[in-house]
Amino acid sequence: MINRTAWFEDLQKNISDLIARSPAADIERNVKGMMGQAFSKLDLVTREEFDIQTELLARTRIKVDALELQVKAMESRLAALESPVPAPAGAAAGSAAGPSAGLPPASTPL
Repeated sequence: MINRTAWFEDLQKNISDLIARSPAADIERNVKGMMGQAFSKLDLVTREEFDIQTELLARTRIKVDALELQVKAMESRLAALESPVPAPAGAAAGSAAGPSAGLPPASTPL
């Protein structure tokens, strides 16, 4: 009499062989092949490539944010340098007596 374990193994082998020779296996191989061709025509990336690009984008975003802060700081320093410096109190009175001091206004006839 055949051992039950051996009988189950033999049954499993026969079923596997039957499935491998069946049209279902051919259909599965054909569908996989067609899908592989369709995916190869598409511009797809692997998960690993996607994760690498995501990490690279995050690091780049951090650098861009830091550079934006530096630009704002430089712009404020430049604005401070370009803003008129308040003149000392004594210089304000003397500034009216510049190179045109003593000349009549341009609109008055001579």
